[in-house]
Amino acid sequence: MGDWVKDIERDGFCIVDGVIPRGEVAAIRADVERVQAQHHAESERQKEATRARGHRIGARGVGSMRQVINATQVFAKYVADRRILDIVESCFGPWSRISCTDCVINEPQNERGYWHADWPYNQTNASHIPAPYPDCLLHLSTIWMLTDFRADNGGTWIMPGSHRYLHNPSDGSIEAVNRDGALDGELQVEAKAGSVLVYDSRLWHAVAANTSAERRVALLVRYAPWWLNLNPTQSGSEEYQMMVAETGGKNYEVPALERAVYEQLPADVQVLYRHWVQ
Repeated sequence: MGDWVKDIERDGFCIVDGVIPRGEVAAIRADVERVQAQHHAESERQKEATRARGHRIGARGVGSMRQVINATQVFAKYVADRRILDIVESCFGPWSRISCTDCVINEPQNERGYWHADWPYNQTNASHIPAPYPDCLLHLSTIWMLTDFRADNGGTWIMPGSHRYLHNPSDGSIEAVNRDGALDGELQVEAKAGSVLVYDSRLWHAVAANTSAERRVALLVRYAPWWLNLNPTQSGSEEYQMMVAETGGKNYEVPALERAVYEQLPADVQVLYRHWVQ
């Protein structure tokens, strides 16, 4: 664990191999693909509505589903894997929590995405910390690989060391950086299915084009300290109303867990979601 934390401090990321056992990955992937397909049309409708308001969101050819754990819990026990939580607690201390559990599917020939950092650093979101922001880790993002990540199938682009910058290219305001193009020093994540990329949410990263003939499937799970205010990401909250609804802005909206889903989760997983239940 010590080396993983040091890697995050130095480079902004680490890879933890084999968090989901190799023999279980295929079944988990199939179920995630199944439920995403059921919700794909609605997800795309929401994205197009956001684009119609003049906002950039995602990359075309990438399927997604917010809070996929409401539809399938086949992977749920692994989000409390001790190796992952040891990293989280080393960064934030006890009482950390999960702030989102999404899935993302890079279809063959999807477009490359733009360089950005995750919420609350993404400058295109209505709720964000304005750049230049403090050199402070507030959020950890993870990408759970349900297929092998390779250069040809859309292994995520990352920019090592960029987590220590006080800005990111998401809003296009860094004149020296083409937020849609290649950057010197960029690295493509490659690892076996079942591995987890853990990164400082400030790390610059971008959706990669999938030039293979098969889908690249992953889960996106983010971990937050107890003190980080997540209310702006919850529709219906006062912060969401003020910062997103009333401004017509784009935001990273996270549905609450359904009560019935929450009650059937393992106890060590429940504690990570108890703040976000209907």
